[in-house]
Order: sequence, then C-alpha cells, then structure tokens
Amino acid sequence: MKIATALQGTTTIFGVVEGNSISDLSNSFASPQALVAEVHTASGRSRVESMAATATTIDLSDVTLLPPVPLARRILCVGTNYADHIAESDRVSEAPPHPVIFTRFPSSLVGHGEHLERSPASTSYDYEGELAIIIGQPTRYATRENALDAIAGYACFMDGTMRDFQRHTSQFVPGKSFDRSGACGPWMVTADEIDDPYALTLTTRVDGEIVQQASASLLIHDLEAIVSYCSTFTTLEPGDIIATGTPGGVGYVKEPPLWLEPGREVSVDVTGVGTLVNRVIDEPT
Repeated sequence: MKIATALQGTTTIFGVVEGNSISDLSNSFASPQALVAEVHTASGRSRVESMAATATTIDLSDVTLLPPVPLARRILCVGTNYADHIAESDRVSEAPPHPVIFTRFPSSLVGHGEHLERSPASTSYDYEGELAIIIGQPTRYATRENALDAIAGYACFMDGTMRDFQRHTSQFVPGKSFDRSGACGPWMVTADEIDDPYALTLTTRVDGEIVQQASASLLIHDLEAIVSYCSTFTTLEPGDIIATGTPGGVGYVKEPPLWLEPGREVSVDVTGVGTLVNRVIDEPT
C-alpha cells in the first residue's frame, strides 16, 4: 500500500495511491500521521483498503505531491553511515561507534515533482540520496529484537546539503535545513510490501547519470540500531521520518564538484519503493 499527501489547489489531501490516482481519506483521519498509524497494522490496512474503495479518487496529474508526512514532528537523519561515504569524506576517517544524528525542519522538504531551491547564500548545494523509514507507533527504548516493528513504511529521501554552511561548525543543522532544499516521497510504501529492507538498492541520478548506488545491506548502523538509538533519547511517534544515511558519490568529492545548479534534475530511486524526482531552481527573491 502506498500512502501519500498532496495539494489539490490550496487544499491538503492524503490517502492511498493506486495506479495514477489517490483515494482521498482526509475526511476520515485527523492527519497524515493518523493514517500512517492506521496502516501500521494488518487490521488497519484492511480497514483503509475498504475505505479507499469507496473514497473520492483524484488523478495524480491534478495534484501536487507533498512529503508523505508534510509536518512530521521529527525528521531525524543519520550521517556517515556507509563505509564508502566515510572513505571519501574530508571530515571523518572511521566509522562512528554510535549513529550520528542530526535534524531537519519540515520546511526544508518538498515532495516529488516540486522544485528544489538553491539559496543565494550558498555556492555549494549538494545531493545525498537516502532510504527513509517512517515510524508507525509510539516507540521508546526499542530493542534490536522489536525495533523493526516500529516501522510503518519506507520512502525515498534527498538530503540536500549546503556544504559551506554544513562546515561552518561541527553542527550539521544549518547546512541541512535550508528551506525547500531536500525532498521526501513520492509516497510511503507500507512495510508489509517490503520482504527484506536490506535487499533494497538505492540509486541517485543527476541529469540521468548515476552518481550513487548502494544496497541498504551496507548500512554501518542498521535499521535496528537506528530505531533503538533514536528511541532512547526521544519517543518516536507515528509519522516521524528517519533518513538512514547516504552512500559514497556525493557531489563535493567529484572533480570538478558536481553541485545542484538551476535546471539540474536529481532523482532518488529505491527498489520496491519508488522514484523521487525534483528539478532545481534558484530560490525566488
């Protein structure tokens, strides 16, 4: 099952995507988070399927997709979580003993098909393709044994980064939270659709050329470690998004650097999940 949020004119709707349409369930649930919590269980998915069968359907071409959970309470991101990204890094030289966690703000993300914006304050706008997990139930102090039970589904994530601002200090947040600099989507695929998340392959393309490709099996801190660690310092809630890290091949290491400039298209594909595509423009003045 695919869960998405979209704008129909100026109205936010959310529901189930089937084929080229979305069944609008926004009158049946208080928020996208509530829908995510419902589809987290088999019985909930059955109820949602029945509701979608009789709901109003809208063609995807008539809406603007937003991040699956546009106002997530938490957007947590894991840094330096692939060995080849550490190897190319000019900041770290070995795998961290614990997950490196930073946050993004909801205003920093756009949905599939929306424009990414390059800020005039930065000259080094970089891409990072990632697999994102979306939490489906309140979770605190998860263990390795039950951590995957907290995951409602998976999405594609583009952790757009203003490298110059990221390097101002040891704190990542400024470089990671420029308005409309990252993306998530095009939807959330429920976890029951993914037999083995570690068999997923992540591929990032810039203007159609592959720049990153890796299996989720190569994560240094795996999904169990990420969920258990994050749920130790905060209570994870339905709709929370965790981006699990980017593999090697980012733009700043290339010769010359491959920055996201206006007109360029960046796509993040995760097998079995979907393809997130966005084009870059200059931030409107």
